[in-house]
Amino acid sequence: MKTFEMRDLSVEELEARIAEESENLMNMRIKLKGRTLDNPLNYRAARRELARMKTVLTEKQKEAESARD
Repeated sequence: MKTFEMRDLSVEELEARIAEESENLMNMRIKLKGRTLDNPLNYRAARRELARMKTVLTEKQKEAESARD
């Protein structure tokens, strides 16, 4: 998912995607340690996508806080 697509999602949708991606990352980590992961670069990409989602979520939360003030 591209960053501009993430920015179009609501806070609730982003939180749901983050939870889903975190679970996916945990499963990939287990497979990576057991050497059954097909492509280790997918693990790296998943980590980066999760970080992007968390960044966008933080931006949205700060934006909402500044709008309240």
